[in-house]
Amino acid sequence: MNFSNKLLLLVGLLLLPSQLFAQESAQEPQAPVVAPVTPAPEAPVANDAQPVADSATEASDGAKYVPMDATPGFGMPTDKAIDFQDQKNDLGQRAYWINNYILLPIITVISLFVLALLFWVIVRYRRKANPEPSKTTHNTMIEILWTGIPVLILLGIAIPSIDLLAKQFEPAPKNAVTVKAIGYQWYWGFNYPDHGDFEVVANMLKEKEDVAEGERYRTDADGPQLLATDNRMVVPAGVPIRLQTTAADVIHSFAIPSLWFKLDAVPGRLNEKALMIPEPGVYFGQCSELCGALHGYMPIAIEALPPEEFAVWVKEQGGSMPADAVADAQAAEPATEPATKNEVAAEAG
Repeated sequence: MNFSNKLLLLVGLLLLPSQLFAQESAQEPQAPVVAPVTPAPEAPVANDAQPVADSATEASDGAKYVPMDATPGFGMPTDKAIDFQDQKNDLGQRAYWINNYILLPIITVISLFVLALLFWVIVRYRRKANPEPSKTTHNTMIEILWTGIPVLILLGIAIPSIDLLAKQFEPAPKNAVTVKAIGYQWYWGFNYPDHGDFEVVANMLKEKEDVAEGERYRTDADGPQLLATDNRMVVPAGVPIRLQTTAADVIHSFAIPSLWFKLDAVPGRLNEKALMIPEPGVYFGQCSELCGALHGYMPIAIEALPPEEFAVWVKEQGGSMPADAVADAQAAEPATEPATKNEVAAEAG
């Protein structure tokens, strides 16, 4: 290769990168011009701890069930309390009255009186004060008094106590709402046979630091720690309730202290007791029968709603009100025309 050819080859190698760069720039497509778009407002983010109702669960009239917030000190234990919880129905208030006006006088008056007599006998009839012991064998008046007075006291206690016991086990009326509470290890299930036979399962809500990200946790609106549940036993307020209890594994006990209600849940057995909740609100209780390792993590939460709100909740659960079920059954029956005289005569012949 002569000198001129070598020079041309060198010039071509020097110009090759710039030509390649020019080709790549020519082949690169230009970005399309996009008109500015105003971003849509962000949807409000629901608290992870609160259930978000689906719009598909709205009742036909547009109403929607909203869980009731727990009220501090209402239907729940209070810090450093030494008395019973405030009683929210007539039966509980009567039992509380009996406790205050019978048990407390027995503790204060009778016990102190007996203790005073004991000290008086110790001091009055000690050996030093009585070098010669008395030879008295009996005293008719004292024996009558210490027999008759306790009998009268026991009668005074028995009459209101037996009356309270009888009222606690009065059967529910025929129009009562039936709810079946089923105890499991370690949670509760609530069945509604009068409203479509659906069941609601209630588990204890954990604290925020005990759940995974995105899981629901307890808030003050749900109730106190270790007593709040993810679902509640919802019932109508001011309506008699026929509460039935049973269990799927071992013996449990359904107890709501502020409603003066306790009923054992026994496997293979159906116990029943009437319950009346006159005031709307959220009431808390626990399993009161030792049932295994997680017995202390088996709370009960009852939410009493006005009857119209209870009907909305039933529809959201996929159930139906008894009146609606009767109306649907009557509408489904084929209409039958009254038989004519000829048809009656033909059947008689």
